[in-house]
Amino acid sequence: MQSPSQLPPHNIPAPEPVTPAPPHHAGPAKPTSLADLAAELYTYAAFGVVLGVTLPLVTVSHFRHRGELPRIPGRWTRRVGRATAAISPLWHFAIEGTPPADVQTRAYVVVANHLSLADPFLLSSLPWDMQWVGKEALFKMPVLGWIMSLGGDISLRRGSGDSVRAMLDQCRRALDGGLSVMLFPEGTRSTTPGVQPFKDGAFDLAIEKGVPILPIAVAGTDNCMRKGSGRLGRAKAIGRILEPVDTKGLTAADVGRIRDLTRQRISTAFEELETKLST
Repeated sequence: MQSPSQLPPHNIPAPEPVTPAPPHHAGPAKPTSLADLAAELYTYAAFGVVLGVTLPLVTVSHFRHRGELPRIPGRWTRRVGRATAAISPLWHFAIEGTPPADVQTRAYVVVANHLSLADPFLLSSLPWDMQWVGKEALFKMPVLGWIMSLGGDISLRRGSGDSVRAMLDQCRRALDGGLSVMLFPEGTRSTTPGVQPFKDGAFDLAIEKGVPILPIAVAGTDNCMRKGSGRLGRAKAIGRILEPVDTKGLTAADVGRIRDLTRQRISTAFEELETKLST
Protein backbone atom coordinates (compact mmCIF):
# COMPACT_ATOMS: atom_id res chain seq x y z
CA MET A 1 0.00 0.00 0.00
CA GLN A 2 1.30 3.41 -0.91
CA SER A 3 0.67 6.76 0.65
CA PRO A 4 1.27 10.17 -0.94
CA SER A 5 4.70 11.67 -0.52
CA GLN A 6 4.64 14.57 1.92
CA LEU A 7 5.91 17.67 0.17
CA PRO A 8 5.77 20.83 2.33
CA PRO A 9 5.11 24.01 0.31
CA HIS A 10 8.65 25.34 0.50
CA ASN A 11 10.59 22.10 0.80
CA ILE A 12 10.03 20.37 -2.52
CA PRO A 13 13.30 18.73 -3.56
CA ALA A 14 14.78 20.16 -6.74
CA PRO A 15 14.60 17.56 -9.51
CA GLU A 16 17.88 16.33 -10.88
CA PRO A 17 18.54 16.49 -14.63
CA VAL A 18 17.46 13.33 -16.41
CA THR A 19 19.17 12.13 -19.55
CA PRO A 20 16.60 10.27 -21.64
CA ALA A 21 17.46 6.72 -22.60
CA PRO A 22 17.20 5.73 -26.25
CA PRO A 23 14.14 3.65 -27.08
CA HIS A 24 14.64 -0.10 -27.05
CA HIS A 25 13.21 -0.31 -30.59
CA ALA A 26 13.00 2.18 -33.42
CA GLY A 27 9.26 1.56 -33.72
CA PRO A 28 6.99 -1.10 -35.15
CA ALA A 29 8.42 -2.78 -38.19
CA LYS A 30 6.27 -3.74 -41.14
CA PRO A 31 5.13 -7.35 -40.99
CA THR A 32 7.81 -9.67 -42.31
CA SER A 33 5.65 -12.76 -42.61
CA LEU A 34 2.14 -13.81 -43.45
CA ALA A 35 1.69 -14.72 -39.79
CA ASP A 36 2.49 -11.15 -38.72
CA LEU A 37 0.17 -9.70 -41.34
CA ALA A 38 -2.61 -12.07 -40.30
CA ALA A 39 -2.12 -11.09 -36.64
CA GLU A 40 -2.33 -7.41 -37.54
CA LEU A 41 -5.54 -7.89 -39.55
CA TYR A 42 -6.98 -10.04 -36.79
CA THR A 43 -6.28 -7.32 -34.20
CA TYR A 44 -8.06 -4.69 -36.29
CA ALA A 45 -10.99 -7.04 -36.85
CA ALA A 46 -11.20 -7.85 -33.15
CA PHE A 47 -11.13 -4.14 -32.33
CA GLY A 48 -14.03 -3.58 -34.70
CA VAL A 49 -16.05 -6.37 -33.12
CA VAL A 50 -15.35 -5.06 -29.61
CA LEU A 51 -16.47 -1.57 -30.67
CA GLY A 52 -19.65 -2.95 -32.22
CA VAL A 53 -20.54 -4.95 -29.12
CA THR A 54 -19.69 -2.11 -26.73
CA LEU A 55 -21.57 0.73 -28.45
CA PRO A 56 -25.12 -0.35 -27.49
CA LEU A 57 -24.02 -1.28 -23.98
CA VAL A 58 -22.29 2.04 -23.25
CA THR A 59 -25.27 3.86 -24.79
CA VAL A 60 -27.65 2.20 -22.34
CA SER A 61 -25.26 2.89 -19.46
CA HIS A 62 -24.91 6.54 -20.50
CA PHE A 63 -28.64 7.19 -20.41
CA ARG A 64 -29.21 5.12 -17.27
CA HIS A 65 -26.60 7.16 -15.38
CA ARG A 66 -27.28 10.53 -16.96
CA GLY A 67 -26.65 13.35 -14.50
CA GLU A 68 -24.14 11.27 -12.52
CA LEU A 69 -20.38 11.23 -12.74
CA PRO A 70 -19.48 8.76 -15.51
CA ARG A 71 -17.95 6.03 -13.37
CA ILE A 72 -20.03 3.18 -14.76
CA PRO A 73 -20.27 4.34 -18.41
CA GLY A 74 -16.52 4.93 -18.34
CA ARG A 75 -15.96 1.30 -17.38
CA TRP A 76 -17.40 0.26 -20.73
CA THR A 77 -14.91 2.49 -22.55
CA ARG A 78 -12.04 0.93 -20.61
CA ARG A 79 -13.34 -2.55 -21.44
CA VAL A 80 -12.73 -1.74 -25.12
CA GLY A 81 -9.04 -1.24 -24.39
CA ARG A 82 -8.69 -4.26 -22.14
CA ALA A 83 -10.56 -6.62 -24.47
CA THR A 84 -8.65 -5.53 -27.58
CA ALA A 85 -5.29 -5.87 -25.82
CA ALA A 86 -6.24 -9.29 -24.46
CA ILE A 87 -7.40 -10.58 -27.85
CA SER A 88 -4.50 -9.24 -29.93
CA PRO A 89 -1.73 -11.77 -30.60
CA LEU A 90 0.64 -8.85 -31.22
CA TRP A 91 0.55 -7.11 -27.86
CA HIS A 92 1.62 -8.33 -24.44
CA PHE A 93 0.81 -5.81 -21.71
CA ALA A 94 1.49 -5.69 -17.98
CA ILE A 95 0.78 -3.29 -15.12
CA GLU A 96 3.30 -3.02 -12.29
CA GLY A 97 3.09 -1.35 -8.91
CA THR A 98 0.47 -1.10 -6.19
CA PRO A 99 -2.26 1.52 -6.47
CA PRO A 100 -3.13 3.63 -3.42
CA ALA A 101 -5.60 1.85 -1.15
CA ASP A 102 -8.07 4.74 -1.42
CA VAL A 103 -7.89 5.22 -5.19
CA GLN A 104 -11.53 4.20 -5.73
CA THR A 105 -12.84 6.55 -3.06
CA ARG A 106 -10.44 9.49 -3.26
CA ALA A 107 -9.81 11.59 -6.34
CA TYR A 108 -6.34 11.75 -7.90
CA VAL A 109 -4.93 13.62 -10.86
CA VAL A 110 -3.35 10.72 -12.74
CA VAL A 111 -0.58 11.60 -15.20
CA ALA A 112 1.44 9.47 -17.61
CA ASN A 113 3.98 9.93 -20.36
CA HIS A 114 2.51 9.51 -23.85
CA LEU A 115 4.19 7.35 -26.49
CA SER A 116 1.49 5.99 -28.75
CA LEU A 117 -2.20 5.63 -29.54
CA ALA A 118 -1.77 2.24 -27.87
CA ASP A 119 -1.23 3.90 -24.46
CA PRO A 120 -4.96 3.91 -23.60
CA PHE A 121 -5.18 0.21 -24.42
CA LEU A 122 -2.43 -0.48 -21.88
CA LEU A 123 -3.69 1.95 -19.25
CA SER A 124 -7.26 0.65 -19.50
CA SER A 125 -6.05 -2.15 -17.23
CA LEU A 126 -5.46 0.25 -14.33
CA PRO A 127 -7.85 -1.05 -11.67
CA TRP A 128 -9.81 2.09 -10.78
CA ASP A 129 -12.30 4.49 -12.34
CA MET A 130 -11.11 7.64 -14.10
CA GLN A 131 -12.46 10.28 -16.43
CA TRP A 132 -9.96 10.63 -19.28
CA VAL A 133 -8.94 13.69 -21.25
CA GLY A 134 -8.30 13.07 -24.95
CA LYS A 135 -7.70 15.10 -28.09
CA GLU A 136 -10.75 16.26 -30.01
CA ALA A 137 -9.84 14.30 -33.16
CA LEU A 138 -10.46 10.99 -31.37
CA PHE A 139 -13.98 12.02 -30.45
CA LYS A 140 -14.75 12.72 -34.12
CA MET A 141 -13.96 9.14 -35.15
CA PRO A 142 -17.00 6.99 -35.94
CA VAL A 143 -17.94 4.45 -33.23
CA LEU A 144 -14.77 4.91 -31.13
CA GLY A 145 -15.47 8.62 -30.67
CA TRP A 146 -19.11 7.90 -29.86
CA ILE A 147 -18.07 5.38 -27.22
CA MET A 148 -15.61 7.84 -25.67
CA SER A 149 -18.28 10.55 -25.52
CA LEU A 150 -20.95 8.23 -24.12
CA GLY A 151 -18.43 6.91 -21.59
CA GLY A 152 -17.86 10.42 -20.26
CA ASP A 153 -14.33 11.08 -21.52
CA ILE A 154 -13.40 14.75 -21.95
CA SER A 155 -12.58 16.23 -25.35
CA LEU A 156 -9.79 18.79 -25.67
CA ARG A 157 -9.07 20.93 -28.73
CA ARG A 158 -5.44 21.96 -28.51
CA GLY A 159 -4.82 25.67 -28.92
CA SER A 160 -8.36 26.64 -27.94
CA GLY A 161 -8.67 28.56 -24.69
CA ASP A 162 -12.41 27.89 -24.54
CA SER A 163 -11.83 24.15 -24.92
CA VAL A 164 -9.15 24.16 -22.22
CA ARG A 165 -11.44 26.01 -19.80
CA ALA A 166 -14.32 23.62 -20.53
CA MET A 167 -12.02 20.64 -20.00
CA LEU A 168 -10.78 22.02 -16.67
CA ASP A 169 -14.35 22.65 -15.51
CA GLN A 170 -15.24 19.01 -16.23
CA CYS A 171 -12.11 17.84 -14.44
CA ARG A 172 -12.98 19.96 -11.40
CA ARG A 173 -16.47 18.46 -11.31
CA ALA A 174 -15.02 14.95 -11.41
CA LEU A 175 -12.47 15.66 -8.68
CA ASP A 176 -15.11 17.32 -6.49
CA GLY A 177 -17.18 14.12 -6.81
CA GLY A 178 -14.28 11.86 -5.84
CA LEU A 179 -13.55 10.63 -9.39
CA SER A 180 -9.96 10.67 -10.62
CA VAL A 181 -8.99 12.26 -13.93
CA MET A 182 -6.38 10.99 -16.39
CA LEU A 183 -4.16 13.37 -18.38
CA PHE A 184 -1.04 13.17 -20.53
CA PRO A 185 0.93 16.27 -19.46
CA GLU A 186 3.31 16.16 -22.44
CA GLY A 187 0.32 17.31 -24.46
CA THR A 188 1.00 14.99 -27.40
CA ARG A 189 2.69 11.71 -28.21
CA SER A 190 6.47 11.74 -28.05
CA THR A 191 8.43 11.39 -31.30
CA THR A 192 11.85 11.60 -29.62
CA PRO A 193 13.59 9.37 -27.07
CA GLY A 194 12.66 9.90 -23.44
CA VAL A 195 9.94 11.91 -21.77
CA GLN A 196 9.08 15.34 -23.18
CA PRO A 197 8.67 18.41 -20.94
CA PHE A 198 5.37 18.53 -19.05
CA LYS A 199 2.82 21.29 -19.32
CA ASP A 200 1.52 22.94 -16.14
CA GLY A 201 -2.21 22.23 -16.45
CA ALA A 202 -2.51 18.91 -14.62
CA PHE A 203 -0.34 20.10 -11.74
CA ASP A 204 -2.06 23.44 -11.42
CA LEU A 205 -5.37 21.56 -11.27
CA ALA A 206 -4.14 19.14 -8.59
CA ILE A 207 -2.85 21.97 -6.39
CA GLU A 208 -6.02 24.01 -6.89
CA LYS A 209 -8.24 21.10 -5.81
CA GLY A 210 -5.86 19.83 -3.13
CA VAL A 211 -5.74 16.28 -4.52
CA PRO A 212 -2.67 14.04 -4.91
CA ILE A 213 -0.91 13.41 -8.20
CA LEU A 214 -0.54 9.76 -9.22
CA PRO A 215 2.28 9.28 -11.77
CA ILE A 216 2.28 6.37 -14.22
CA ALA A 217 5.31 5.44 -16.34
CA VAL A 218 4.59 3.88 -19.74
CA ALA A 219 7.15 2.03 -21.87
CA GLY A 220 6.98 -0.16 -24.97
CA THR A 221 3.75 1.12 -26.54
CA ASP A 222 5.68 3.07 -29.17
CA ASN A 223 6.35 -0.31 -30.75
CA CYS A 224 2.64 -1.19 -30.82
CA MET A 225 1.69 1.70 -33.08
CA ARG A 226 4.10 4.41 -34.12
CA LYS A 227 2.95 8.02 -34.44
CA GLY A 228 1.86 8.78 -37.99
CA SER A 229 1.42 5.12 -38.88
CA GLY A 230 -1.63 2.89 -38.72
CA ARG A 231 0.52 -0.25 -38.81
CA LEU A 232 0.63 -2.44 -35.73
CA GLY A 233 3.76 -4.07 -34.41
CA ARG A 234 4.57 -6.91 -32.06
CA ALA A 235 5.48 -5.47 -28.69
CA LYS A 236 5.64 -5.89 -24.98
CA ALA A 237 4.61 -2.85 -22.95
CA ILE A 238 4.46 -2.03 -19.26
CA GLY A 239 2.68 0.59 -17.20
CA ARG A 240 4.16 1.19 -13.76
CA ILE A 241 2.16 2.82 -10.95
CA LEU A 242 4.48 5.12 -9.01
CA GLU A 243 4.26 6.65 -5.55
CA PRO A 244 1.62 9.39 -5.27
CA VAL A 245 2.70 12.98 -4.71
CA ASP A 246 0.74 14.95 -2.13
CA THR A 247 -0.22 18.54 -2.92
CA LYS A 248 -1.48 19.44 0.53
CA GLY A 249 -0.35 22.94 1.49
CA LEU A 250 1.08 23.71 -1.95
CA THR A 251 0.28 26.89 -3.86
CA ALA A 252 0.45 28.07 -7.45
CA ALA A 253 4.06 29.05 -6.82
CA ASP A 254 4.91 25.34 -6.47
CA VAL A 255 3.46 24.21 -9.81
CA GLY A 256 6.78 24.28 -11.69
CA ARG A 257 8.68 22.38 -9.02
CA ILE A 258 6.06 19.68 -8.51
CA ARG A 259 5.67 19.35 -12.29
CA ASP A 260 9.41 18.77 -12.74
CA LEU A 261 9.59 16.42 -9.76
CA THR A 262 6.78 14.28 -11.20
CA ARG A 263 8.42 14.26 -14.61
CA GLN A 264 11.72 13.19 -13.06
CA ARG A 265 10.05 10.24 -11.32
CA ILE A 266 8.31 9.16 -14.52
CA SER A 267 11.51 9.59 -16.55
CA THR A 268 13.51 7.47 -14.11
CA ALA A 269 10.90 4.70 -14.16
CA PHE A 270 10.64 4.95 -17.95
CA GLU A 271 14.38 4.34 -18.32
CA GLU A 272 14.15 1.34 -15.98
CA LEU A 273 11.26 -0.11 -17.94
CA GLU A 274 13.02 0.46 -21.27
CA THR A 275 16.01 -1.47 -19.94
CA LYS A 276 13.74 -4.25 -18.67
CA LEU A 277 11.96 -4.56 -22.00
CA SER A 278 15.23 -4.66 -23.95
CA THR A 279 16.65 -7.63 -22.02
